[in-house]
Amino acid sequence: MVRKTLQRMLGKMAMVAPGGFSLRPWLHRMRGVQIGKNVWISQLVYIDEIHPEQITIGDNVTIGLRCTIFAHFYLGERSLDTGTGRVVIEQDAFIGPNCTILNGVTIGAGSVVVAGSVVTKSVPPGVLFGHTPAAPLARITHPLTSDGRVDYDRFVFGLKKL
Repeated sequence: MVRKTLQRMLGKMAMVAPGGFSLRPWLHRMRGVQIGKNVWISQLVYIDEIHPEQITIGDNVTIGLRCTIFAHFYLGERSLDTGTGRVVIEQDAFIGPNCTILNGVTIGAGSVVVAGSVVTKSVPPGVLFGHTPAAPLARITHPLTSDGRVDYDRFVFGLKKL
């Protein structure tokens, strides 16, 4: 309990602390994130506070402003079978600003992730990875949250393709 609280405090400090090459990576290392040499972590980067030990960042990686890296995905109190998964960002990768990287993803060596991308699958080495233009996907017939509760099954089964 005390260790998790300390990890969370260090993570919050790392979001706003100076020193993208020095203090921020050091604070994340103290939390349990495996970080290589010469890594730049920009401000307001959120690195999973529940499972920081599941994240590995290689040498010479740049992580842009306001990125989010999740090593877990839980729906409220409901834990999924694939709830946690390692996130590996290999050497020389560049993650643009405002990217979200989800659990179980590997960003290959030398790859570039375009700003604003949501990475749900692994990116091969040496690839420019980006999002397609956003477009409506489905009509929602049942809200995801209702009365403060998450009702994921009804939400998913209520989606109607456009």
